[in-house]
Amino acid sequence: MTLVSPNGRWRNPSDDEIVHFLKAAKRIAIVGLSSNPARPSNEVARFLLSKGYEIVPVNPQETEVLGLKAYPDLRSVPGVIDLVDCFRRSEAVGETIDEGLSLGIKNFWLQERIRDEGRGLVIRQKWGFIIMDRCIAKEYARLMK
Repeated sequence: MTLVSPNGRWRNPSDDEIVHFLKAAKRIAIVGLSSNPARPSNEVARFLLSKGYEIVPVNPQETEVLGLKAYPDLRSVPGVIDLVDCFRRSEAVGETIDEGLSLGIKNFWLQERIRDEGRGLVIRQKWGFIIMDRCIAKEYARLMK
């Protein structure tokens, strides 16, 4: 798996790798999940629920989202998390990645317009999986036929 393209820019995993990962992940913590149905995080969560994923809302401003108990941070979530899907600004996502890594989580999905290439390289070098600047729902719809 190549981490960067020949021009030195970040390269996300291949479509085949993404398909394999989407099939393997079962429990997804969505950091920044909002109870507002007009927010992209809420729309993505509803989509993923419809595809059979277990969703765990993580947002200190929420107590419940889509009928699911919300947690203030990743540390508070009981059980195993297969993937952390981040709806946080790029400048704040590092905190979420660091928290996840400290808990042994190695798989992250950063939604559209969210990037942290430095931490992305660290994750990939530790055999983790990370996607940046892509919507998980759009990628699922595109790849999982």
